[in-house]
Amino acid sequence: SHISARIPAGQTAALVGPTGSGKSTLINLLARLHDPPPGTVFIDGVDVHERPFEELRGAIGFVPQEPFLFSDTIADNIAFAMKLRKTDKAEIATKVAEVAELLELTAVLDRKPGQLSGGQRQRVAMGRAIVRNPKLFLMDEPLSNLDAKLRVQTRAEISKLQRRLGVTTMYVTHDQIEAMTMGDRVAVLRRGVLMQCASPA
Repeated sequence: SHISARIPAGQTAALVGPTGSGKSTLINLLARLHDPPPGTVFIDGVDVHERPFEELRGAIGFVPQEPFLFSDTIADNIAFAMKLRKTDKAEIATKVAEVAELLELTAVLDRKPGQLSGGQRQRVAMGRAIVRNPKLFLMDEPLSNLDAKLRVQTRAEISKLQRRLGVTTMYVTHDQIEAMTMGDRVAVLRRGVLMQCASPA
């Protein structure tokens, strides 16, 4: 009852607020990782809680704060969702190559996650989300574990990638500068209440 907002298709909404304000809870509700709220959540006009979970999972690309990567190669990590769907091997190879080029990961496809930098691992998590061809990206403080220099660099890469893909994105952060830099719209949360949702200006 405290949250009511509309995010235009193709835009990035930066969700900002202090610890405990409800940012991650809201993201988890959108991803249906929590029980449904008393209200409704619509994606493309369809209530997400009326859709089968498997169908919803394909429509959402979730990038968590600390991406869990398997000990397999980077190529296998990116292809994980496609393998679950038993996609043709040739199609998997083509898609992984496309996504790797997009994220500048081509040179590390045969490596293991432990051999990558924090920024590269975060891009692998994004690649795993991108191959789903999602209608919505949910990013829960994906840069908080990176050092300041890498955070600025990766922030610019994510913004560039989002504009290129044109996928509607909800981006959680506690960093006001990050929110104002990345968001087409900025939603300010405080104690579970949406205080404001508007353009950065």
